[in-house]
Amino acid sequence: MLLGLTIVTIGLGAAAKAPCASGDWSDGRQYKRLCYSDIVPLYGTEQLTGGRLPFVDRCGTTSGQCDEYPVLTMYFMRAAAWASHAVAGVFDTPPAFAGFFWANAFLLAACALATTWGLWLAVGDRAVYFAAAPTLLIYGLMNWDLFAVALATIGTVAFLRRQDGISGALLGLGTAAKLFPGLLVVPFSADRLRERRWRQAGVVVGAAALAWVAVDAPFAVLARGPWETFFRFNTARPVDWDSLWFVACQRLHGGVGCSWSPHVIDGVSALLFLGLVALLWMLRRRRDPGFALWTLGFPVLVLFLLTNKVYSPQYGLWLLPWFALSLPDPWLFFAFEVADVAVFVTRFSWFGRFAADLGDPTFHGFHGVPLGGFEIAVVARALVLVLCLVAWVRGRRLVAPGLLRLPRVTGVVAPA
Repeated sequence: MLLGLTIVTIGLGAAAKAPCASGDWSDGRQYKRLCYSDIVPLYGTEQLTGGRLPFVDRCGTTSGQCDEYPVLTMYFMRAAAWASHAVAGVFDTPPAFAGFFWANAFLLAACALATTWGLWLAVGDRAVYFAAAPTLLIYGLMNWDLFAVALATIGTVAFLRRQDGISGALLGLGTAAKLFPGLLVVPFSADRLRERRWRQAGVVVGAAALAWVAVDAPFAVLARGPWETFFRFNTARPVDWDSLWFVACQRLHGGVGCSWSPHVIDGVSALLFLGLVALLWMLRRRRDPGFALWTLGFPVLVLFLLTNKVYSPQYGLWLLPWFALSLPDPWLFFAFEVADVAVFVTRFSWFGRFAADLGDPTFHGFHGVPLGGFEIAVVARALVLVLCLVAWVRGRRLVAPGLLRLPRVTGVVAPA
C-alpha cells in the first residue's frame, strides 16, 4: 500500500510538472502554472543533449556553466539523457526536453520507492510521512535530490541493522551525489563510539570515505578543473532566495540583491551550525543521557538548512525520512508541510511578479504574491523547524515499531 501511495504522490507531481516538460516556456507557464522544474532547463545548460561526458569532455562556451553538480548526480543526469535518446531512437524522433524530463521522472520515482521501502523496513507504517508528503509531490521532480535521499535513507536503515560497512558505503555514495548524506556519518559513528564499538565506528567512517573517494578521485585527478566547478560555484554563490540570510539582508538593505560577502556568510554559517548542533546535543543529553545518538541526524540536517546561505526549495525532501524515523509528530509534520507548500507557491508566484516588474512582456499584467508574502512563508517554515528542534530536545523515548523486526536492534529507540 505504501509503495502504491508513493506512486500516486509522484504521479500527481509529474502531472503538475507536465505542462512545463516540453521546455517551451515562452508564455511564462513555469510561474503562472507553478510547474517549474530544474530538470527541464538543465538538460540544455548542463549540455546533455549530445554525448558529452560530464567532467571528462569540456563544456561548450554557448550555454554558460555546466558540471555544477557532484559526480554521481551529474552521471545520473547523463544516464537519463542516454535513456531519453534511446527512447527517441525507437520512435524515430529527436530527443528533446520532454523525453529527458520523463526519463528523469521514471528514475526519480524509483528512488522514491526505494526510500519508502527502506523506511517501511525501519519504522513500518510511519513511512507514510514520506510516501504521502505534499513536499514529495511538489519537489520530488524539481531537481535530483531524491537520488541522494534514497541513498541516505537506505544507508540509515543499514546502520540500524548494524550493517555498518554497507551503511557507510551508501552514505559515501550519497555524498558523491549531494553532500548532505556525509553529515550523517558523524552522529552514526558517534552512536557506535558511545556503545564502545570502536571498530564499527571506524567501519562507518572508513566505508563512507572509501566510497566517496572511489567515485570522485578519478575525476579529481584526471579532470580537476571541471571537478572543482561544484565547489567553486557553491563557495562564490550568493545568498539564496529561500534562506533566512536573504530575508535578513533584504529587510536591512532593501532591494532583491544582497551585497554581503558569500565567503563571510559561509564562515558565519559554519560557526552557527557547529555551535547550535553542540548546544542541542548538550540540551538533549541533559534531559536524556542515554538517547540514541544516531537520531541527532535530524537536528543536524535542520540546522544545516536554517544556517546555510542556500535553502533550495527541494531541500525539504532531506527531512521527510526523519519525520518518520525520529520525530513522528503528526502536528509538527502537518505544520511543516503547510509551510513548505506556502514557500513553494509564494516563491514562484513572486518570481512571476518580479519578472513583470522588470518589464518582461511575458508576465505583463501578472499579479503574483509580493516579496513580503514570500518572506513571511520562509520565516514561518523556519519557525516550524525551530519547533521541531524543541520537540526533538524534549522528546520522550519511543520504540519504533518497525525496528522490532530488525535483527539485533530491539533496543534501538527514537524520540517522538
